[in-house]
Amino acid sequence: MAVELIDHKVKHVSTVPANAGEEVELFVRERDGTPPGHLPEREVVLMLHGRSIPSLPGFDLMYKSYGWADALAKAGYDVFMMDLQGAGLSPRPAMADPRNVNPAQQHLLTPRPAGFTPGPPNYAFQLNNSYSDRDELASVVEYICKERKVDKIAFIGWSAAAFTMGPYAVDNPGRVSSLFLLAPMFPPKGTSNPPGMLPQPGYPTIVGTKDGFKSGWGGEVHCPGQREDDVVEEAWKAIMKCDSVGSNWGPPGQGLNRIRNFARWGWNNTTAAKGGVLGGSVPVLIVHGEFDKVANTKPPSTNPELNFSVPALYDAVAGSHKLLVTMACAGHSMPWEMQHKNLHNLSKHWLKHLKVDGKTHGVFEMDKNGVLSPAP
Repeated sequence: MAVELIDHKVKHVSTVPANAGEEVELFVRERDGTPPGHLPEREVVLMLHGRSIPSLPGFDLMYKSYGWADALAKAGYDVFMMDLQGAGLSPRPAMADPRNVNPAQQHLLTPRPAGFTPGPPNYAFQLNNSYSDRDELASVVEYICKERKVDKIAFIGWSAAAFTMGPYAVDNPGRVSSLFLLAPMFPPKGTSNPPGMLPQPGYPTIVGTKDGFKSGWGGEVHCPGQREDDVVEEAWKAIMKCDSVGSNWGPPGQGLNRIRNFARWGWNNTTAAKGGVLGGSVPVLIVHGEFDKVANTKPPSTNPELNFSVPALYDAVAGSHKLLVTMACAGHSMPWEMQHKNLHNLSKHWLKHLKVDGKTHGVFEMDKNGVLSPAP
């Protein structure tokens, strides 16, 4: 099936403290598998990135068969991917100044940019927060609904996208047809309320290195063939392609991944159960890898804000239309691993049927061949 690619710039009045009140343009990429004519009965999907990987490297890695959004579009869906401010091709206020990098990481910027001298941040605050992220998601949702003349959108979120998509779905069930969360970050006893001071003191930018990206991911690789060697290089190149500034920092030929530093709240047991929306009017499928150490804190942290558990999210969802699938031989970076095709197929099946193995409730496992079975 032919797929039409369109890049959108969604106008939004920023609520990020660093550029509050300014009109910005949020980057959104669309892969539409419904042309010609944009079928009126098409289903629209919105994909949202996590903390450190923008949408295009995560969902649109057009290398071999890794393009998740492309796979969905070829199955007949109209797929949108968005970058929040501070990530990917959306604006990155206060992040271009190398002094605004975490002071403990500023040594990583050598030998580039030339002439840089480490020192205290010029903007001594965290960049985004739960309010600003949800405001940006809301703007993109309304834009898509208007452009494509739909009332509801199916959400797909990876990792920290859960902090934004989960609460939005709870508060706006009339806009969300279903919620698919891959490796969702969920602190069951996290705080419900914003901090007394916004923006929070700190710094707007964290940086990641290519070696750290490879080794951190490698710590979750435990099966033969779980990760192809060349996909590490391809994923990093895609990340750098989305960052014209960070790609010119740090070691030549490698660059640094600029990661937004954000304050979060309001995603916990209380939110997930609120009004019975999740698992009720908004069906939920939760997927994670058996080796995921990012979304599952082991051993549990004594800090409730840093104690993450995917099964705890399944337990917290109050409605009965909820499913949990654990993928064998997979980690937090599943979209780039051997299980990516099974992930694509599972998401296509979910979008079409809102079921797993014919069921709307339960806990399952999926093996390397894509075979589902009830969890023990």
